[in-house]
Amino acid sequence: HFDHLILVDPTRDPATLEHVVGVYRLLPGERAAGIGRFYCDGEYDLTPLRASGRRLVELGRSCVHADHRRGPAMLLLWNGLAEYVLARNLEILFGVASFPGADPAPHAQALALLHHHHLAPEGLRARALADAFHPMDALPPEAIDRKAALAAIPPLIRAYLRLGGFVGEGAWIDRDFNTTDV
Repeated sequence: HFDHLILVDPTRDPATLEHVVGVYRLLPGERAAGIGRFYCDGEYDLTPLRASGRRLVELGRSCVHADHRRGPAMLLLWNGLAEYVLARNLEILFGVASFPGADPAPHAQALALLHHHHLAPEGLRARALADAFHPMDALPPEAIDRKAALAAIPPLIRAYLRLGGFVGEGAWIDRDFNTTDV
């Protein structure tokens, strides 16, 4: 059901499979419709995205080998992702990204910054489902230490923000994976 964007390091031995150093799992909207759902449907109400009428693709399970996180790996993956999006005329890329741990309290500054400054437009705003919903606006805007909050946001989420990304309403507390998802 999924497409996989895979980054390989040609200097590594392909026989060991250690040559795969980066990956994105991609689920185009028409395939999600065929299987009845996106992965994110288990955490967020995606009605606004579906109602937009735009061509959707869910990004998931992005991973880069630790040896390649300081190099061009993400840029190369994103170049491949851009080619994928353009070739398929996709309009909205979405998915969950995680803070470590299922306790959102240590992430209050970062979550509040995301809520107050990077919330999706209402017409595209997915909302965390009620059974694991955690409000992200626990702090008012004037109580946020912007520098500390930005530093506390995981690098992948910061990168998405730099690319123009935004977040839905509420974080999803994923106790199974021990994460706080936005």
